[in-house]
Amino acid sequence: MIKKLNHKDKETATKIYLVFQASYKIEAELLQVKLDEFPPLKRKVGRFQDSTTNFYGFFKDSEIAAVIEIDFLNNTTDICSLVVHPLHFRQGIAKKLLDFAVKLYNSESVIVETGFANKPAITLYQNFGFVLQGKYMTLIGIEKVKFSLTK
Repeated sequence: MIKKLNHKDKETATKIYLVFQASYKIEAELLQVKLDEFPPLKRKVGRFQDSTTNFYGFFKDSEIAAVIEIDFLNNTTDICSLVVHPLHFRQGIAKKLLDFAVKLYNSESVIVETGFANKPAITLYQNFGFVLQGKYMTLIGIEKVKFSLTK
């Protein structure tokens, strides 16, 4: 079940934070980035609470198994983050959240980015019909790719 999360609530923000931490530790390993240098792992609970984006959780047995963070700007749905707790990898949860996000807003396009070496995420987006728009290097040396889907 997918439900909107009240990320302003400290307890909920903490649960979101814990899923992000577990998932992004795996991505940091895939990207061969030191954990203490990976920007998503530096995001604290308060930054979730202060965010202007929307958070939706995928629940399994009343626990948050995955979270998608979405922003809607200029008729574009921006998937800011899509994280699945490692205990729930390879269960189709990311695909369900992605499908949910694509249908959530009546937008012309959907965009998402990930690390170039994050092959599972890239495969997910490409299988869903997202098209590579380009790649770039971040200031800290992480190669990223950007995808878009025109609706």
